[in-house]
Amino acid sequence: MSKVIETDLRTFIKFWLVPLGIVLVALFLYSAIDGLVIVGASIFLALALKPLVRKVNGFLGRIFGKQKKHQTLSAVLAYLIVVLVIGTIVAVVGPVVVNETTKFVQNFPETFEKTFGGWDGVNSFGQSIGISDLHSEITSAVTNLSNDILGVLGNSLLSSVSSIAGVVMKVVLVLVLTLLFLLEGPALANGFWKNMGAAEEDKKPVAVAKRVFSRMANVVSTYVSRQVIVAAIDGCASALLVFLISLFTPVPSSLAIPMGMTTMLFYLIPMFGQFIGGTIVTLILLFSSPIAAVVFAVAYIVYAQVENNVIAPKIQGDALNLPAVAILVAIVIGMYMFGLLGAIIAVPVAGCIRVLVDEYPNIKAARR
Repeated sequence: MSKVIETDLRTFIKFWLVPLGIVLVALFLYSAIDGLVIVGASIFLALALKPLVRKVNGFLGRIFGKQKKHQTLSAVLAYLIVVLVIGTIVAVVGPVVVNETTKFVQNFPETFEKTFGGWDGVNSFGQSIGISDLHSEITSAVTNLSNDILGVLGNSLLSSVSSIAGVVMKVVLVLVLTLLFLLEGPALANGFWKNMGAAEEDKKPVAVAKRVFSRMANVVSTYVSRQVIVAAIDGCASALLVFLISLFTPVPSSLAIPMGMTTMLFYLIPMFGQFIGGTIVTLILLFSSPIAAVVFAVAYIVYAQVENNVIAPKIQGDALNLPAVAILVAIVIGMYMFGLLGAIIAVPVAGCIRVLVDEYPNIKAARR
């Protein structure tokens, strides 16, 4: 006995077309993930530059008069300032690192002779621990390691070239889109909310959505601006430490500013950046003087404790109001999903999620 099941069009759409639409949207997002990451990174950087744009706008207002609008000029100047600062850091630090590495390689035989007594001293140490010819063992291990590295580099050369070209293209796209979002983003956002009628009622869903997105944008800009301030302080402290160390060690004082720039740049990476920057500076100082490297490492660790427990909380305050475990979880997830970029944006994204949690009662009330 057969039965006829009747259904209306609305039920059919909910049962078949809605799941199909969700699957198609998921496939689209998966296929366009690289483009979405580029757009998202550009929006993030544009939001991060908002405080600087306001500062530049206020400065131009004091010079040319507040009655004129300088939003476009302020955005362009703020953008150029950031690009020039980052370019200057790379231009200063890069040659210093190459020069110190080259100097270390050139002076390595003499340093090796003074420190270990040459290969005779190494063999004597090897015999004391039961290795008759430690020189041959080390040479063989280094040769095998070099051959393995050269083999890997040779096999991946073509893919590396294409990968580098892809990275350069993505960086250029992010730079261009960031400038466009700085110039046209505010007008587009204002026009969108105006067309949606966000100003008609304070309790409307659109008005609530506008307030939520405004708070999220403020979280990003506030976090980044305060992170930059703490990074600048960290860089100044590192430069001062290297300069003081150069007064009583063979380390040249000219390394102070480049090393400060190095720690400042890496500090922008949450949680792990301070450790990475301090390690790089310690290794570079090691090329000139092991004593200088040890002194810097100890002094920087002490300063890092003061900075993390006193300076950073004082400046950053309750910009995010997130527990340490939430920050660490966000960084780990962001790093494994999108690499270094994910680690950088993970903390403000977690702050935006916190805004959504705080605003959930208002969102629920507005929907009703």
